[in-house]
Parts: sequence; structure tokens; C-alpha cells
Amino acid sequence: MISAFLCRVLDPLVFGDYPKIMKENAGSRIPNFTKLESTMVKGAFDFIGVIHYTTCKIKDNPTSLMAELRDFDSDKAVTIIRDYDVTDYGIPIQPWGLEGVLDYLKQVYGNPPVFIYENGQQMLRTSSLEDTSRLEYVQAYIGGVLNAMRNGSNTRGYFVWSFLDVFELFEGFKYTAGLVRVDVDDPELKRYPKLSAHWFSQFLKSKTMVDRVQVIKSEENLLNLPS
Repeated sequence: MISAFLCRVLDPLVFGDYPKIMKENAGSRIPNFTKLESTMVKGAFDFIGVIHYTTCKIKDNPTSLMAELRDFDSDKAVTIIRDYDVTDYGIPIQPWGLEGVLDYLKQVYGNPPVFIYENGQQMLRTSSLEDTSRLEYVQAYIGGVLNAMRNGSNTRGYFVWSFLDVFELFEGFKYTAGLVRVDVDDPELKRYPKLSAHWFSQFLKSKTMVDRVQVIKSEENLLNLPS
């Protein structure tokens, strides 16, 4: 599975060729690199950008390789078990998944510079401004990134998704991930910081994992804002 999502991009950039298992499964549908192409693409990056939200279970599905007509999903030869749904309280908090990805990059690809491009918790746009689940999500994943860095990961930066509520590709405005609410029903598109925004601000200022109760007490006006 990791070959389908991670190695198919990084193997050419680091080693100059696609993963062996990927070539075996896809066969002639994947063109071979010429020597010149391999030389040109190998090492052609400055850093690796990672987008990560949660972790899914998988199980082996070799029968998918027996189909006469196959696509990218069939070539993975696995079944993804998504045993969760996005709810009012978001998606499962599993920071060990991101921590494992960063360790894999270190062990397999020579520990390249890494930036976490997107990492955040989607919740119903109409949820309370006291978005405890999002705060706990961001806190946990930042902790996972810090653990990976302490273990030698060359992670250079982390970007929480997202600063503002935005139109999400698959969820539209139903589920959003912003630290700041945008009232899309207001002609002025008024903005309201959520509890997670106050926590993240204090984290950046103090560089410590502030407790959410401390954030609530220090931001007394938060609970007076529209819910």
C-alpha cells in the first residue's frame, strides 16, 4: 500500500525508478525510465511535502490483480478498510500514523528535508466554536511530529489545515477544518476564532503544549461568540 501512495513518487526521485512491486503489478502499463530520464529525475527535489489526515486499515486482496481490466486501485492489490466516518467530532486522532510516515522517510529515503503541508481535523461547519476535538487533534499530531524529530526525522515545518474555513474539495462547506470560522451566510463573511485558534496561537507564542482549560480561561470572550 505504501508503494502505491508514497513510494511511487519518492522511489523515482531518490532511486531513479518505480518500486519493484508497482512494476510487477502494473506490468507494461508503466513505461520504463530510460537511462537519461532516470538520471534526470533522480535527486530532482529540494524537500518532501507530506499531506496527512488519518490512518486506515488494509487487508490483502490479490484477486484484484486477476481482473482483465485494471486501474490504479486494482494494482494496489489491497482493500482499504475505512472503519470510520467524518462526524460532528471529526476523524480519528491517530498521530502514530504520521509519526510512522516520517520514520519511514528517514529509514528508507535517507532522511530528506520534510514539510507537513496539510494536517487538520474536519468537523461540521456549524459545530461550536469550542472545537475541542480539533484542538486535541492538532495537539496530538504536533506531538507526533515532535516525537519523530526527537528520533532523528529531518522535519523542517508543520502547516495546520486550515487557518480559515474554506470550501473543501469533497465536503464543500458541510465539513470544514479551519481554526477560524467563516460565516458564509453573512454578506460580510465575518470571522470568529475557534478554541483551536487560541490554542494554536498560544502554542506558537510559548512553544509549549498549553492545556485547553488554560486556553478557555485566558480567552473569556470566546464563549460569548456565536456558537
